[in-house]
Amino acid sequence: MSAQAVAAERPVLELTDVNTYYGNIQALKGVSLSVNQGEVVTLIGSNGAGKTTTLRTISGILRPRKGSVRLGDRDLTRTPPAEIVKLGVSHSPEGRRIFARMTVRENLEMGAFARNDRAGIEEDRVRVFELFPRLKERYNQKGGTLSGGEQQMLAIGRALMARPKVLLLDEPSMGLAPILVETIFQIIRDINKQGMTILLVEQNAQMALTVANRGYVLQTGRIVLTDEAGALMRNEMVRKAYLGEE
Repeated sequence: MSAQAVAAERPVLELTDVNTYYGNIQALKGVSLSVNQGEVVTLIGSNGAGKTTTLRTISGILRPRKGSVRLGDRDLTRTPPAEIVKLGVSHSPEGRRIFARMTVRENLEMGAFARNDRAGIEEDRVRVFELFPRLKERYNQKGGTLSGGEQQMLAIGRALMARPKVLLLDEPSMGLAPILVETIFQIIRDINKQGMTILLVEQNAQMALTVANRGYVLQTGRIVLTDEAGALMRNEMVRKAYLGEE
């Protein structure tokens, strides 16, 4: 097999036997997963299963005691969070975590803090406004005065301003009205169609599996099942535990 073929098969993002703790409490117990170029991969599971912890470990907010996190050929396991952003992993966190006292413009600029290519930054700002026209209308408005849906759009837009290789999305539909959930997931589809690789954590398993290529099921810090998204939607355990079917 050629070197080019090996490179093509190597995941963009890969976790191997990751064990992460909060103090003495083990939150992730040997988690291994991969995300390939151009995929949407989703993590589903109940509250406390370890989904957010997985994303926080990837982005360097938490460090695993055992195991590795790799972005292509690069080992991220001991890399500081700001450097991880520069290397190509951007995180839209649970609860949005926008800068409430900053304007939409300033929040987007914060997303591009690691960049100095002014032309590229402006190009990406235009792209964000094409995805989220509402943000252009609210350009000089403070983030804290936006609606919940607009704040979620801003959180995703800010993450995109880093021009990542992999976009981590944590609970993008949380607290949103059903019509806005549909809007957010259509935007996730659109971002992916533009070539973005996405690792998605989402409590709404039905919607997550609708947009994903593949999925992993987490239970109490362990991956108990992985398959193509369509197969997971047909899986009896998934249907009963996460899709609300009897």
